[in-house]
Order: sequence, then C-alpha cells, then structure tokens
Amino acid sequence: MQRTIGVNTWVWTSPLTDASLAELAPKIARMGFGAIELPLENAGDWDAARAGDLLRSLNLQPVVIGAMGPGRSLVDRAGNVPATQVYLRTCLAAARGVGASVVAGPFYAPTGVTWRMTRDERTDVVAQLRRNLAPLVDEAAADGLALAVEPLNRYETSVINTVEQGLEALAPLWGPGLGLALDTYHLNIEEKRPEAAIRAAAGHIAHVQVCGSDRGAVGDDHTDWPATLAALDDAGYEGILGLESFTGENATIAVAASVWRPLAPSQDDLAERSLRHLTALQAGR
Repeated sequence: MQRTIGVNTWVWTSPLTDASLAELAPKIARMGFGAIELPLENAGDWDAARAGDLLRSLNLQPVVIGAMGPGRSLVDRAGNVPATQVYLRTCLAAARGVGASVVAGPFYAPTGVTWRMTRDERTDVVAQLRRNLAPLVDEAAADGLALAVEPLNRYETSVINTVEQGLEALAPLWGPGLGLALDTYHLNIEEKRPEAAIRAAAGHIAHVQVCGSDRGAVGDDHTDWPATLAALDDAGYEGILGLESFTGENATIAVAASVWRPLAPSQDDLAERSLRHLTALQAGR
C-alpha cells in the first residue's frame, strides 16, 4: 500500500502562522511531501481559507493538529472543559475551512500533566471523557470530519497511554466522527508489541504519525519500519503517514517535547531523510 507522506510544521516552527506557512508550505512541497500537518495552537494563529488556497495550489493534503496546552482538558480535574470544547470546535472549523478531513491530537487532558488514579477514579475520568467528547464527535461526523484521539506515553499523560486503553475508553463513541491517532514514538514506549497494537486498532485508525524512536529521522532508529508498514496494511489503514518531530529552537516547544539536543544536522535534513526512507520502503514492498 502506497500511503501519502506528510510532515508537521512543528519540525521547523511554533506556533504556525500565516507568514510561516507561506514560507514552509512551498518548501515542503518541493521536498516531495504530499501532505502537511497544521498545528492550531490558538484560535486565529492562521487563516483556514487562506491556508486552503495555498495548499491546494501546492497539492498538499492538510491535517489539522490540536494542541492540548495548559488548562485544555475534557476531564474536570485537569482543566476547563467548556473552554476546551470551544477550542476543539475551533479546530473542527479550521479543518472545514482548510479542506482537511481529520483533526488529530490527545484530546483528553493537557500534555505533560500526570496524576495517579485509583480504579474508581479512572472509571470516573473515562466517563467524563466520553460525556464531554460525545457532542464533538457528533459534530465532526455531521461535517464529514473525524477527530483522531492520540494515546501518549506515560510521561506526558495519565489518561490514555496504549491502544488498548484508547479502544476501551472510547468504545461507546466509535463511528465516522471518531478514530485513533497512532504515533510510532508513543507506541515504541508504551506497547509491548507495537505491530500487534496497530493490528488491534484495525477499523479505528484515523491518522498515523511517524518519527524515529528518539524523535529524530525515520530510519535512523531501531523501529522495525517494514513490520510497522505491514501492520498498517493488515489494519487496513490507507491514510497519511505524518512525520512529527520538533524544533529545539523554540523554547516552549523544546520544553514541551523534551528536545534537549539536536535530532539531526538540520530540520530540513531530518525531514528529507525521513521522506527518502519511507518512500524507498514503500516503493520496495
């Protein structure tokens, strides 16, 4: 299966703006990517209609990425649920405006906020998540969109760390408006057998993000990429492979993503080598 390969603008900059997108999108297209992940850190950072016109002119398929910063949560304990629902509706509106079909992110609690939970406490947290996510899933489905909920590693969240937890927590909500966003970085940390976890998510994968196991270039790492692609084949996933890594030049994002050292000679190098490796793997299968 030949999947479109995309890249997240977080590789180069944060936050994304109209000006930085106008500079980055043509470069991303020249590199040979067919898709682009657009983080919307705050409402108004970039104009969806303007971005849509630009990306269509470059034949880049968009995916909107939500950022669960401080206070953004669908769980009462971790933040402001009504404001988070407003933010996620803003993400859905941006997707409609830019021509994206998927809005992906860890849509349950602020990234980097962790706490211990008893079994009963976890049951309550899951119930809150289902209740507060449900209207957004319905709205996404009504517009032909999908929210893709991303499990994160144990150091970034207490809520959903594994595919199994995601499948269980979101079970009543599965449908056209909701899927999972799988990230090979988090799979590498949390799953005993990442390829088995991918297969277990069959029918529910709405988006896939890729990077090296150290957040660097795909192919420089110990990830079994042929096995990963084979598992995605078996799971029936035909969507985008979105390269997600981060620049250490922005203090906020460097701290959030724990980027304490260069992950490649340059961010362009990280993107280009990942694209070459994934393209060669897919061509050779």
